[in-house]
Amino acid sequence: ATAEPYTAATSPRRACRFWPADRRREIFLVWFGFRLDLWWEKRRGAKMVRGKTQMKRIENPTSRQVTFSKRRGGLLKKAFELSVLCDAEVALVVFSPRGRLYEFASSSMKNTIERYKTVTKDNLGRQTVQQDIEKVKADAEGLSKKLDALEACKSKLLGQNLEECSIEELQSLEVKIERSLLGIRAMKTRRFEEQLSTLRQKEMKLRQDNEELYSQVKMDGQ
Repeated sequence: ATAEPYTAATSPRRACRFWPADRRREIFLVWFGFRLDLWWEKRRGAKMVRGKTQMKRIENPTSRQVTFSKRRGGLLKKAFELSVLCDAEVALVVFSPRGRLYEFASSSMKNTIERYKTVTKDNLGRQTVQQDIEKVKADAEGLSKKLDALEACKSKLLGQNLEECSIEELQSLEVKIERSLLGIRAMKTRRFEEQLSTLRQKEMKLRQDNEELYSQVKMDGQ
């Protein structure tokens, strides 16, 4: 019988059954490696075509439930591995879309939750104190800047420290001083008028008192 010619599509058993055992084993390993490479290329191509999973809600209920089951199991497994490999205290709580509870705790769920509350409460207290300190510092810095600005404005209004002022600043100071002078003069005039009115009232009262005294003296003389 004549041996069949070997091709890529031919089974190695049919192509090599008349060859020595070592040669048949070598040919079979080459054929198996070739098929393994083809399988790996197809699988890698399929993965590349599928792409990344979009981070949005899965609309199909069945697919959503399957994905939840798979990823829940992976999450619980990772939590367990983290607690064992790293000696970490891990607590995991998951509620399914139907409200079913899945949990994992490396020690005690209750103790871990209490520890979490204590740590977060302490952190919140320290954070609040730090925020208050920062706020006080910011307010103090703001008041200090306002005070410096008022002192600088006061000295400029008094005609001091004008060397660094520009023409626009000097004109603005001049306008402010003129307005201040107008206000001062108006208040001065008002105070003079009030004093004058008070003196006139006193004058009228003195005149009335003099007239009364004169009338009384005249009546006593008669």
